[in-house]
Amino acid sequence: MSEPIKIDVWSDIACPWCYIGKRNLENGLAQVADDPHVPRVEVEYHSFELSPDTPVDFEGGEADYLSTHKGISREQAQQMLDRVAGVAAEAGLQYRFDTLQHTNTVKAHELLHFAKAHGRQLELAERLMSAYFTEGRHVGRDDELVALAEEVGLDGAEARRALEEHTYLADVRADQQQAAAYGINGVPFFVIDGKYGVSGAQPADAFAQIARQVWSERTAQPAG
Repeated sequence: MSEPIKIDVWSDIACPWCYIGKRNLENGLAQVADDPHVPRVEVEYHSFELSPDTPVDFEGGEADYLSTHKGISREQAQQMLDRVAGVAAEAGLQYRFDTLQHTNTVKAHELLHFAKAHGRQLELAERLMSAYFTEGRHVGRDDELVALAEEVGLDGAEARRALEEHTYLADVRADQQQAAAYGINGVPFFVIDGKYGVSGAQPADAFAQIARQVWSERTAQPAG
């Protein structure tokens, strides 16, 4: 039996297109679930900080951050947020930019590596993004992060210790160095089977197509 297709995803939990890309990937893979030869897929998330200089407690709303970060008017920033919220809704996600608490995400990335070490990375990635974009949770603070870790079945005391001691910070930096080596300067970015790069929140159909293509290449009988 062929090894599963490996999909490595560089993303930031504070990136609105990353959550859309995540859901589109999942929906695309669901499309191939009824194929006669179902592609087996393994997904792993990797750290990418869109704005590492953001303070833990950012003063202002998401439109304020976007306006400052992009050098645009607040009205233009709000229009951008309205547009991305519309795209998110098409993917089944209800973004709440009015309650979102913009923050630094390095500790969330550390926690994702902790979760990976304990077999809960996919569950925590979903929980963090949902908490950030739809529930207005503050994912830059240890108490909130520990609570979210516990919600997906991780040990809270161990999670807190990992955050306080920065146990997984080196793993976050290693992911970022790998992204730089690949030339990734925006997320989400998907590396399929170590050889195909897919940039941006592609539609679900596109992910289904590439899964089928790669699986077909994998399972094709050698010539001769």
